[in-house]
Amino acid sequence: MVMGATKFERLFRKAGGLDVDKSDLGRLSEFLDRKVHDLLLAAQARAKADARDLIEDRDLPITKGLQESIQEFRKLEVELELRPILAQLAELPPLDLDLTEKARQRLPEMVGGIAVSLAHTFPILDPEVKNPETRHWQRAFEIFDRLL
Repeated sequence: MVMGATKFERLFRKAGGLDVDKSDLGRLSEFLDRKVHDLLLAAQARAKADARDLIEDRDLPITKGLQESIQEFRKLEVELELRPILAQLAELPPLDLDLTEKARQRLPEMVGGIAVSLAHTFPILDPEVKNPETRHWQRAFEIFDRLL
């Protein structure tokens, strides 16, 4: 798990005004793993196109919206540790290239930014939602799968 239940609940409450519980944590963790891996695959493609053998932080496809969510994540003062993120990524299909230390250090904020973006998605899908149901999670994941 990239974040514990308490951090997860606090983050979603602060970012989206949502009440989530431990049962939602597994969904979030799997989602974050997939999206970070997808972004790293895009970063790898950019590094290869530039004939480099390492993924640099400038290769990470951080859009304007994701950057804004990362800034919001910083303000929420919810810290994520790098070690659990790297452990989760190690369980996914390996990348062809390794990350520089600077790129690796950006991962916790990138994960936090994606989580903040996800938290903002639920009220857009259903302005009345306070405790997302399975259908809300599925719709949100489908949106992110199309965009990230």
